[in-house]
Amino acid sequence: MKKLVALAGTIMLMFSGSAAFAHHGWSWTQDGFFELTGRIVSIYYGNPHPVLDVEVDGQVWKVDLATPAATTRAGFLENTAKIGDDVTAVGNRSRDETRHWMKAVRISVGGKTYDVYPSRVPPAN
Repeated sequence: MKKLVALAGTIMLMFSGSAAFAHHGWSWTQDGFFELTGRIVSIYYGNPHPVLDVEVDGQVWKVDLATPAATTRAGFLENTAKIGDDVTAVGNRSRDETRHWMKAVRISVGGKTYDVYPSRVPPAN
């Protein structure tokens, strides 16, 4: 019975539209890099990924960072940015272009750059 309950819970999670499930890994993102510049309107710094809500021309974008540990290793801490700061994010946007969501590999805020996925940062031109 416990296995059946666990299986049912897993299936419900898979089909619940959960952001944590839907945005695990990179399969939900487009190939090629995308750059987004705007103003931070909300900050979440926790599991599974810190997320910045960034307002661009009246539209709010969700910008996923790396895991909290990897984001911290990059030097971007919970208090590095604040609401109202300008930010530029480079990464991969959602394959579903009706959703304003991206996974950042690099963010710049306050004159500093943080490579949250250093192995994925695009080469300099």
